[in-house]
Amino acid sequence: MRKVAVLVSVVALWSWVLATSPASAQAPEGEMRWALYVTISPSWFDPGESGVAGLNSFWIGYALHDALVKPMPGNPRAASLAESWTVSVDRRVYEFKLREGLKFHNGDPFTAEDVKFTFLRYKAKVLREKVREVEIIDRHRVRFHLHQPWPDFMAYYGTLASGAGWIVPKNYVSRVGDEGFRKHPIGLGPYKFVSYTPGVELVLEAVESYWRKVPSVKRLVFKTVPDATTRMAMLRRGEVDVAYDLDAPNAVDVKRDPKLKLAFSGGIGTTYLDFLHGQWDPKSPWSDQRVRLAASLAIDRRSISEAETLGASIPTASIGPREFEFMLPLEPHPYEPAKAKQLLSQAGYPNGFDGGDLIPTPPYFDRGEMVAGYLGAIGIKLKVRTMERAPFLAARAAKQLRGLCICGTGRYGNAAVRLEETVITGGTYAYGGYPDLDDLYRQQDVETDVSKREALLHRIQRIVHDRVVIAPLFLYVWPSGIGPRVQEPGLLLINPYPWSAPYEEVRLKKP
Repeated sequence: MRKVAVLVSVVALWSWVLATSPASAQAPEGEMRWALYVTISPSWFDPGESGVAGLNSFWIGYALHDALVKPMPGNPRAASLAESWTVSVDRRVYEFKLREGLKFHNGDPFTAEDVKFTFLRYKAKVLREKVREVEIIDRHRVRFHLHQPWPDFMAYYGTLASGAGWIVPKNYVSRVGDEGFRKHPIGLGPYKFVSYTPGVELVLEAVESYWRKVPSVKRLVFKTVPDATTRMAMLRRGEVDVAYDLDAPNAVDVKRDPKLKLAFSGGIGTTYLDFLHGQWDPKSPWSDQRVRLAASLAIDRRSISEAETLGASIPTASIGPREFEFMLPLEPHPYEPAKAKQLLSQAGYPNGFDGGDLIPTPPYFDRGEMVAGYLGAIGIKLKVRTMERAPFLAARAAKQLRGLCICGTGRYGNAAVRLEETVITGGTYAYGGYPDLDDLYRQQDVETDVSKREALLHRIQRIVHDRVVIAPLFLYVWPSGIGPRVQEPGLLLINPYPWSAPYEEVRLKKP
């Protein structure tokens, strides 16, 4: 009887192992298609460009690749390729224990060599400056040595603030080069590369051996469809299953169609009015805080939200979402055009002035027209100048835009990451800076006491608001259309990540 009991126990245990292993899960089935509102860039296939290329690159990153630590449902920094990590007492050393037995899509084993190689090829200046050495302890253990304690190491390395923790295969990249890697990317994610047709679509196929979970859908197709009306038509015809970022008229049509479902997502990207070079030019009207405040008071944020997103976008004065660590909730300036005119008169512009160009981030050109109309109503004459997305992004990064910009930031991480990018001297999109803000930022950058650091970051945000260094409009929340075949689109499973993810969780309805 004892032998029988042992045998039953062994059988039961083996049955449990089989039932919970990836191989036992139901095989992926079907094809799910997305209509994207911007052109897919090959740079998005390479984590070495992620963060530099923007948050959109993680549309592809969450499918093709995997990270040591990444935002996941219910956990903003979930252990993934790293089973665990520790921080030394002096906060100068981060050690990661890597998950064993994993292989890249081409069969290469995943080791600490890949982690070090990925970090050293990454282009983000801030990480490279803070990390003194990447030390390989053994095949599955790696240490990052910092020059000094830096409380934001995991904000950059363990979130979507950068792609430095999203691992590429050292041997493969060394053999084919960066250009070859972008033509045929190899990763560790739940989907592998099948094909890419520039300007048309990207096709990916499920990896059934993915360590976390066998994907439900066999094939993912991402289509480039810049026009919202075309995205809507494709959704209605069943050519796509998810149509991102619909305009208000098409969103209303989705609500009226019983076969379709309207979903709202976003809330991570802050749209703001950027005064660019004018703020730092003493001869420019924009160097006067009263003029910048007048511009902010002239804008009816709620009406723009209603016109663009059926009122879903959230007016704000904060640089980021409230879910982010150290974010100071700030109420937006009210819509007060009469007070705006008074401020302009006090600043010496009773009849207004010619403000030059207003450049909206593509493809949000209607937003530019609305803002130009509001500023024109108080006497600030602007000409809306539209640009294609790629030239706009290049000009913005090179700080070559002139006039005003309706820009935005979707940078992941926390309040410090957002501030560094937008308002601190030398930031990616900062056209100037204030010495006192720079000094406060340097203080918080090395402050390891959480409460003291929060106080410093709140102080910076308050000053930015009071000086109207930028004029935030709203947290952008947009409507998307979901087709009748979709059981789970994956929108906002990771909060605040606005698009479908993780892809192993998306599901189609059973036939």
